[in-house]
Amino acid sequence: MLKSNDLSKSLVTLDQDSTLIAVIEMSQSSWLVGAMVPGLRREPRKKLSADETALLELLQRWRGAAEKAGAKVARMVVAYEAGRDGFWLARWLRARGVEAYVIHPTSVAVSREHRRAKTDRLDLALLERAFLGWLRGEAKHCTMAAIPSLAEEDAKRANRERETLVGERTRLVNRMKGALARLGVRGFNPKLKRAPSRLEDLRTPEGVPLPANTLAELRRDMARLALVNDQIKQIEAARLARLQEAPDQPTHAMVRLLARVVGLGIETADTLVHEVLARDLRDRRAVARYAGLTGAPDESGKRRREKGLARAGNARVRRIMIQLAWRFLLFQGDCALVQWYRARTRDASRKARKTFIVALARKLLIALWRLVTNGENPEGLRLRPAT
Repeated sequence: MLKSNDLSKSLVTLDQDSTLIAVIEMSQSSWLVGAMVPGLRREPRKKLSADETALLELLQRWRGAAEKAGAKVARMVVAYEAGRDGFWLARWLRARGVEAYVIHPTSVAVSREHRRAKTDRLDLALLERAFLGWLRGEAKHCTMAAIPSLAEEDAKRANRERETLVGERTRLVNRMKGALARLGVRGFNPKLKRAPSRLEDLRTPEGVPLPANTLAELRRDMARLALVNDQIKQIEAARLARLQEAPDQPTHAMVRLLARVVGLGIETADTLVHEVLARDLRDRRAVARYAGLTGAPDESGKRRREKGLARAGNARVRRIMIQLAWRFLLFQGDCALVQWYRARTRDASRKARKTFIVALARKLLIALWRLVTNGENPEGLRLRPAT
C-alpha cells in the first residue's frame, strides 16, 4: 500500500517522452547541470555559476530546444543532493512551476572500490541514474528528503542557537577555571554574579594577586560569559512569549502537552517537537530511524554481530532521548516503559544496562510521538496538571 509521505519512490507515473529531467551537482562556487531532454538524442551538460536565475533560464532554454525538436514538455523535474545550500533552491523552483526534489546523500549507492575516479561529471551521472529510477517508481534507488517550509526551518533555529550558546558558556567557564588552576587558585566559581568583583581579592598560593595579563583575560572572558547568559535568557523568554501568544497552534499545543510530562522540561519538549515530532513521519519505524536509534546488524554467512546504533538520523534527537531515558528512571518509576527496563536489567551488567537504555529511548520516543499525534498516553505516565 502506497503512503502519501513515502519518499523512497515517486508516486507519479513517469512519461519520459514529455518530461524534462535535470540533476545538479552543487558546489560553493559553481553548479554542474545535466539533463535528459525529450526529443534530443544527446544529454546536455552545462556548468553555471551558483545562480538560481541562470539555472531557470537554462531549463527554459532546454525546454525550447525540446519543443523545436517536436516534443512537448509537460513536466520539468529537478533534483540535487542535500548539503550546504539546504532547501531554499527547491522551494524557489517549486514557486516557479518546476518540480524540485532533494536527494538524501547516503541513499545513493556508490562504488566500494578503494581507489576510483571521482569527478563532478561522474557524480552527476550517478545522481541521474538514481533519480531516474526513483521517478520510475522503483524502490531502493534513492530516497528524497522532506522539504520543509521556511517557517518550519526557522522554528528550529532558536533551540539550535541556544544549544550553541550553552556550549560556548561551558567553554568559557572551563577556560577560566583552567587559567586559575595554572596559578594554583581553586574553589573560585566564575559563574557567580559577584565573580568579577572578587577577582581583585584572589591570591595565588604564593600570596600575590593575579598577574595583570591573566586578570585582564579573565575580565574579558567574564564579559563574554555575561553576554552569552543574557542571550540565552532572551531566547528562553521569546519562546515562552510565543507559546503564550498562540497556545492553540499545532506545534505549540504539542510543546505544552509534552511539558506536562514529569521529568521533561520545556526546552526538551520544544526541541523534540520541532526536530522530530512535528514531522510527517510514516510509522513508528520511521520515527526510530529518523533518530538513529535503530541497530546496524552485520550478517554474512555464519557471521552474526551487531555494530551498534546506525547513527544515520538526527544526532541531536538521539542525544536528547538517551538523556531523557535516564531521567525517566528517576521521575517515572510507575511508567510501564520504566518497569520494562528494570525487569530486563535487574541482574544485568553495567554494559547491558547501557545497551538497554537505548532500547528504552527508542520505545520512549515512539510513545511520545503517539502521545502528541494520537493522544495515546503510555500506561503509568505521570503528567503535571494542565496550565
